[in-house]
Amino acid sequence: MRRVFLFVIAFSLLLSGCQQIVIKKTGVFSERPEIAFTEWKIPGYFIPKKVHVIGLGDSLTQGVGDELKKEGYFGRVTGRMIEWKGVKDVDADNLAKRGRRSDQLIEKLGDFEIQTSVKNADLIFLTIGGNDIMKVVKANLFNLKTEPFYLELGKFESRLDELFTIIRDLNGDAIIIVAGLYNPFSIVTDESNEFEEIITDWNEAIEVRATMDGKSCFIPVIDLFDSNTDMVYHTDFFHPNAKGYDAMSGRYLEKLKECGLQELSGGELDM
Repeated sequence: MRRVFLFVIAFSLLLSGCQQIVIKKTGVFSERPEIAFTEWKIPGYFIPKKVHVIGLGDSLTQGVGDELKKEGYFGRVTGRMIEWKGVKDVDADNLAKRGRRSDQLIEKLGDFEIQTSVKNADLIFLTIGGNDIMKVVKANLFNLKTEPFYLELGKFESRLDELFTIIRDLNGDAIIIVAGLYNPFSIVTDESNEFEEIITDWNEAIEVRATMDGKSCFIPVIDLFDSNTDMVYHTDFFHPNAKGYDAMSGRYLEKLKECGLQELSGGELDM
């Protein structure tokens, strides 16, 4: 009887040892190596948001001459923004006014309502400078020389600095999209070389200021209106027509992509 009892105990110990070995082996084979994920960041535009856009400046942003009543380039570009990554809805407010000069825009930016719009903007579209030049043209109509345009250019550069300073004091994050000027006299006469040079120098001043800002994109349009071969002018032969604004909006979208919309928006927008 004692032998049987000892045998049972020995057999139980043997089974227990085998079970431990199986468990130990099973534990070895069940171990999985840790998976190292590569660095991955959710893009800012992953969750779309409502984008606030405002237009500032003169008749080009207002859309004067657009017989289709689509608010010129501003209405066309903001209409396409719903297709952008990161955009759920677009709240567009066109505050531009025909005939407005840079000094008048500076004064307008003192209004509480305008300041509120600027503060809330994600993108700011701006055209300015054309009426500053036309003021010189009208004052020297019968004795046009280059000197008055360059005297005014110096003043315009100072006002441009002031404009950017005011906007940035109100809103340091918005993307400013500012267009250059074009020469409407190119359709009146072929002898416009000096005036084209003036426009080029004014455009350079605008582009330099946009570049210095760091969150702006300069849109050149001078080549779109160097003649009326493509019938891009309104019947006043000064403002673009619907076709001209179509060309402008295409240029805006093209240059915004080149400027790096995603980088300018801090990753929140992309095309």
